[in-house]
Amino acid sequence: MMRRGEGGEKRPAHVTLPLPPAAGWRTRKEGSLRVRTRRPSPFSSPPSGPWFSPRSLSLHPACVCACVRESVPAARGPPTPVPPLPAAFPRFRHCSPPCVRAAAMCSLATGITGARRRLQEAEGEEEVPALSDSGDEAAWEEEEEEEEEDPRREKQQTPCLFCDRLFTSAEETFSHCKSEHQFDIDNMVHKHGLEFYGYIKLINFIRLKNPTSEYLNSLCNPVPWEKEEYLKPVLEDDLLLQFDVEDLYEPVTVPFSYPNGLSDNTSVLERLKHMEARAQAAEAALARAREDLQRMKQFAQDFVMNADVRTNSSSTTTIADLNEDEDGVYFSSYGHYGIHEEMLKDKVRTESYRDFIYQNPHIFKDKIVLDVGCGTGILSMFAAKAGAKKVIGVDQSEILYQAMDIIRLNRLEGNITLVKGRIEEVDLPVEKVDVIISEWMGYFLLFESMLDSVLYAKDKYLATGGSVYPDICTISLVAVGDPNKHADRIAFWDDVYGFNMSCMKKAVIPEPVVEVLDPKTIISEPCGIKRIDCHTACVPDLEFSSNFTLKITKLSMCTAVAGYFDIFFEKNCHKKVLFSTGPHSTQTHWKQTIFLLEKPFSVKAGEALKGKITIQKNRKDPRSLIVTLTLNNLTQTYNLQ
Repeated sequence: MMRRGEGGEKRPAHVTLPLPPAAGWRTRKEGSLRVRTRRPSPFSSPPSGPWFSPRSLSLHPACVCACVRESVPAARGPPTPVPPLPAAFPRFRHCSPPCVRAAAMCSLATGITGARRRLQEAEGEEEVPALSDSGDEAAWEEEEEEEEEDPRREKQQTPCLFCDRLFTSAEETFSHCKSEHQFDIDNMVHKHGLEFYGYIKLINFIRLKNPTSEYLNSLCNPVPWEKEEYLKPVLEDDLLLQFDVEDLYEPVTVPFSYPNGLSDNTSVLERLKHMEARAQAAEAALARAREDLQRMKQFAQDFVMNADVRTNSSSTTTIADLNEDEDGVYFSSYGHYGIHEEMLKDKVRTESYRDFIYQNPHIFKDKIVLDVGCGTGILSMFAAKAGAKKVIGVDQSEILYQAMDIIRLNRLEGNITLVKGRIEEVDLPVEKVDVIISEWMGYFLLFESMLDSVLYAKDKYLATGGSVYPDICTISLVAVGDPNKHADRIAFWDDVYGFNMSCMKKAVIPEPVVEVLDPKTIISEPCGIKRIDCHTACVPDLEFSSNFTLKITKLSMCTAVAGYFDIFFEKNCHKKVLFSTGPHSTQTHWKQTIFLLEKPFSVKAGEALKGKITIQKNRKDPRSLIVTLTLNNLTQTYNLQ
């Protein structure tokens, strides 16, 4: 809080500071003021109560002066002209005498009695006056006589910081510390940039904790004496607390010979060089801080969007742990006929399963078959037609009731048994099965995490020597160069009917696009990033990281990376069957999954584009995927949900 003083100068607002108790104090008149002093022996420790505390040291002398003026009405009035002060008081050269007196009182209250003697020299007085509102003029002279006769003041000594030797001055003490204990106060002050209060804390810290000089010399910032408790003197009348640490900052002149024979003071040059070095170091530190800040921002964005990556999260992390309510949305989406119509009309998908089953009847003849996620029952009916002794279809969605009607319509109820529920929860009418079939694949293969349920069924129900189909699956990536599509989805937000909506890009880019790619926009050879053998895989294998290299085939702008998968029916097959969801193959309902890049970059034919991809389940929704893609030194996280 600031207010205007005379001459337009800003002065701090007054703050009331309680005066010390009157006991032991004497007063006299000084001009229009009544001032007082205490018995000459300095405070042995800071007084208790609201008078002074270590925090008082943080007050500027002018503030202390203001506090005293507020407490003593007689102190108010026009300011006393400021006399020139000697260099011994550089901290107070801009303060009026009452300010200096108040500062000296503050020093006395914390055991720093040296300031008192310097103040006497500065004002040419015999004693440091303190403002008061009561006192006894007659006792003043008695106090001064007692002070002159006090032998303690003449023979005051202080112990070394590291041993028991006594010295009569701070200079002697520090000289001894430097020669005998290899502790240089000058180096310590400059190394840690200690000023008045920092120096006081250092001395009291050493007195209180008794550290070795080796320990002190090895310290780096932050230092262990920052707490305000170290403002409280440990020793009475500690001479080291009276030492003016600011004297150590006075420049040391070193003669320097120039080629022309002239000599000059190099302290300024030394300081300039030092400041330049510090500025360069600060710039480098700032650059590193900016990089760290950018990484922190990216991490924070990813963390907020993908809170699932926390390994210690209490959220559900596996499909088997989901309860019916948590998984209800997923199964309800398969309750409508529309999605089943789309899958059945996907000839690549459905005919591949049919061909595998019909062309390899030996796998199914007289076998017990489990159809995980049977839907309308199409795979169960294929298996029954291929000669399976018994087929058990399991599905949690409401479509199962239509499947029952379909089975009856085709008079296969004698071979096919349908069970409603999650495979992780139902009780099957058999203990083991010979074959497990399932159409579990989602976008980018692993979306929806239905493979988790198939692997659960394999571990629990598959007999020794049994088979799971499809048995081999692969995931591949290709580079995409389609500036028009990128502009349509990303650059579009820069100008929407004359309005800037570019902030929307942050929401658009992390969401992968599922669509059919134009084969002409593919600008690299494919690169496989994952191969899954359903006979040996386990659920943790479905979260992984993979380095990849895309060999560029044409000059273009790389605007995206696309992913797709291939499916193989191989184990024990007389007629192997496979199909692909890649951009160069017949279109399927899985299409391709496209990860748009925030910042497209140019590539040329023959270039090897290296990157890394990480695929994880979303811990909050295990059926969705978190895909982190690093390419061209940029990392982007996508949420496939």
